[in-house]
Amino acid sequence: MLGEAQEPGSYYVGVDVGTGSVRAALVDQRGSLLAFADQPINKWEPQFNHHEQSSEDIWTACCVVTKKVVQGIDLNRIRGLGFDATCSLVVLDKQFRPLPVNCEGDFHRNIIMWLDHRAVSQVHRINETKHSVLQYVGGVMSVEMQAPKLLWLKENLRETCWDKAGHFFDLPDFLSWKATGVTARSLCSLVCKWTYSAERGWDDSFWKMIGLEDFVADNYSKIGNQVLPPGASLGNGLTPEAAKDLGLPAGIAVAASLIDAHAGGLGVIGADVRGHGLACEGQPVTSRLAVICGTSSCHMGISKDPIFVPGVWGPYFSAMVPGFWLNEGGQSVTGKLIDHMVQGHAAFPELQAKATARCQSVYAYLNSHLDLIKKAQPVGFLTVDLHVWPDFHGNRSPLADLTLKGMVTGLKLSQDLDDLAILYLATVQAIAFGTRLIIEAMQAAGHSISTLFLCGGLSKNPLFVQMHADITGMPVVLSQEVESVLVGAAILGACASGDFASVQEAMARMSKVGKVVFPRLEDKRYYDKKYQVFLKLVEHQKEYAAIMKGD
Repeated sequence: MLGEAQEPGSYYVGVDVGTGSVRAALVDQRGSLLAFADQPINKWEPQFNHHEQSSEDIWTACCVVTKKVVQGIDLNRIRGLGFDATCSLVVLDKQFRPLPVNCEGDFHRNIIMWLDHRAVSQVHRINETKHSVLQYVGGVMSVEMQAPKLLWLKENLRETCWDKAGHFFDLPDFLSWKATGVTARSLCSLVCKWTYSAERGWDDSFWKMIGLEDFVADNYSKIGNQVLPPGASLGNGLTPEAAKDLGLPAGIAVAASLIDAHAGGLGVIGADVRGHGLACEGQPVTSRLAVICGTSSCHMGISKDPIFVPGVWGPYFSAMVPGFWLNEGGQSVTGKLIDHMVQGHAAFPELQAKATARCQSVYAYLNSHLDLIKKAQPVGFLTVDLHVWPDFHGNRSPLADLTLKGMVTGLKLSQDLDDLAILYLATVQAIAFGTRLIIEAMQAAGHSISTLFLCGGLSKNPLFVQMHADITGMPVVLSQEVESVLVGAAILGACASGDFASVQEAMARMSKVGKVVFPRLEDKRYYDKKYQVFLKLVEHQKEYAAIMKGD
């Protein structure tokens, strides 16, 4: 039921900070996007595996997009604002000014991005402690989490950054602070990336053991000692200064934030599936797996009781849906890997020219080219002798091994457009096989998953969606609203406004099923064989490494 305070025509603004751009949407109480805007943001890679951004640049981009989406709108109808962002690390001094996270001393670049892998040595030492907090991250901490990055800053930038630091924010929490002046952190960020426990809080012994006892000494004020569930209303709402920056009314409700993938999960997982012939219709929400696929892919499964899955992050209590435990699988680069494979091929200039001439994206052109060359066989069968292992940036789940590399077997001397199209197909299939591997690990540990709910940029690619259905053997549900991550951010704003009684109620009302893609079960045997090869690839890679390390 709609809360009494809600009028017909209430609006919410969702802001999503991704890897390469900031996006905003104006969303109504039914979850429909009324306006959309995006703005690119800067990224720096001063050396290999060092990825940095600027919090000032990101906030400026937030202001540009929010002003665009509320243009010509009666501002009195805007009831709430929600943010989501990548889980990047923002560093500010005691006066909330940016501090450099780089050896060049460029304070403008004050964010270590989520995909930054500089802290390899630090994460290795953290994992060697075998501390009990690690059981909540699949047994092994990822280099993409915040503890190793913090330790790297202490060991490498002591004078220019560490000693001057007053605040270390996850990017979603930085944005909600900037909007409200409230330094409270979201449970989502702290539980998923910082080792915080929803039941027990911070574990002093962990921070002391890894050499970051500084946080314990100041009662965690630099990393957060006030924690709120996602969607909770922050302080007195939007400050007058932030309201002016964003072009929104002062005092509107601002929600405790979510990590971007979790906002996508929130935007899709609660949809009403009645009438689509899906097994999950008569099953609890725990039978659904949200897969948020953009630059990277995240696999979000929830459960009533904690489930420990080796190599899969969590269980995290109330980190996405209140009252449920979350497990989060992931593939570090997916969209980025497809771009890498396609753009690095000799036939890419020809592909670009042909796609441009047809006013298509390169991927729409490749999909139609594959249909052209497949002849009478199913398109997936074109890769019968071409196989890819997709871990070009290490494996996040379920092997949790950042030393793994990408592999391709079955290459020929020809480098024409057909070869590029088939390599693209094999890469998309490899990503889907990686999803299957994650699902099998989750099922083996106690999850019961029957349906995939896909969102994010790659879910707009019909080949990517069909391959996920065929390779996992599960139906894929796509949202009516393509921009599910923005709907998730808007759901937070709706909850903070008090217009809905709970996050679950807002989810059910604001997320809707668009299309359902069923697996081609007649192709199952072919994909089972390809999956056997897929598993052999990583087995062989480990054998090769052992041979090269041997005497």
